[in-house]
Amino acid sequence: MSTLWRSIRQKLVTDSLWQVPLQLCIYIWLYLLAGLLVTLFHLPLPANVIGLSILLLLIMLRIVPVKWIRAGGNWLLAEMLLFFIPAVVAVVNYGPLLRSEGWKIVAVIGLSTLLVLGATGLVVERVFRYEIARAQRKLGANDE
Repeated sequence: MSTLWRSIRQKLVTDSLWQVPLQLCIYIWLYLLAGLLVTLFHLPLPANVIGLSILLLLIMLRIVPVKWIRAGGNWLLAEMLLFFIPAVVAVVNYGPLLRSEGWKIVAVIGLSTLLVLGATGLVVERVFRYEIARAQRKLGANDE
């Protein structure tokens, strides 16, 4: 079993034909596990959010190195447009609605985007200031 595990670990990080499919299997396994957890515990969050939270936890605890999932993640990001094509095609079915209410939809999307960008900027600024103050306190404590 250990030689099989060693072989799989090696294929996860080497640039081979198996690297991306094996790394995608990790994402799929986490999604299925999260779906099971959502069903068992009646969690109010979707399985993909729970799965990515589990993945973040595994990375932070250094159980799963980032190099084990980087190529699969890069592939998913590169092919993201492919995943949105059905949604774009569905919009074509609502031509009359878009002609009459399209400006409202665009205004809501634009306003919400600006609000998200503003809120993100404020949070990043506050966290940055907190980290600077914390580092200065730590340096002050070391000087004494």
